[in-house]
Amino acid sequence: MFKIGCHLSIANGFLKAGKNITELGGNTFQYFSRNPQGGKARPWDQGDFDGFMEYANSVGIDGLLCHAPYTLNACSANPQTREFARMVFKSDIEMLEHFPNALYNFHPGSHTGQGVETGIQQIVEILNEVIYPEMKTTILLETMSGKGSEIGRSFEEIAEIISHVEYKEKLGVCLDTCHIYSAGYDIVNHLDEVLEEFDALIGIERLKAIHLNDSMMPFASNKDRHAKIGQGTIGLDAIVRIINHPKLRHLPFYLETPNEDEGYKEEIELLKKHRSK
Repeated sequence: MFKIGCHLSIANGFLKAGKNITELGGNTFQYFSRNPQGGKARPWDQGDFDGFMEYANSVGIDGLLCHAPYTLNACSANPQTREFARMVFKSDIEMLEHFPNALYNFHPGSHTGQGVETGIQQIVEILNEVIYPEMKTTILLETMSGKGSEIGRSFEEIAEIISHVEYKEKLGVCLDTCHIYSAGYDIVNHLDEVLEEFDALIGIERLKAIHLNDSMMPFASNKDRHAKIGQGTIGLDAIVRIINHPKLRHLPFYLETPNEDEGYKEEIELLKKHRSK
């Protein structure tokens, strides 16, 4: 099954979002756990959740990806910012444990001048604090473009974080096509080689989801500017190879392109048209 969806709001509940993705032609979706700039999470509504699960089972919605707010920075030089990250992790995981096999994606963060080594140590510290053996949720580290003091710009940095986490079986990776292209991984001309490098450093089995985006910026620019599918420097042909690649085609793909609903619907139709049987 081709698992394809986009980013949707859950402001009106999971059931409403589930019906929305069905109308757009998708069968999974990503959502923010709370306002992307921070704030409190939407109060848990068991009735809405039960209604969503019944609807999802009836129409074939297969899994969701929850995205942490952008303000979650586990390696900030500011102790209050790191404490906010702890709070968000714990709160979001508690909510996600209602779901079967939920995915929780976060940006590793920016070390804000402390250096990569210190930043990685701080990320690991928080992950070791919030992950516990019985946890059903899988936490995904997102690959980043490398702007500023971002951590996660290389497979080596992602691998270093994972290696120091105690319950590393609870960790996976979300690969963002725009980000890794901007970080210097040539998925346009050398997709096989990029995936081989990922497998050697991290393990391809840890790849659990893909943010499918074109890029407004050129290769290795370290700029994070998403473009609509086929309208950027990655291009439609490369994206079609990604969704059909034998090592990737089983994964869920989430569009984060600069679109409203109608644009997402068109992109989902386009990608389904180019998906090989």
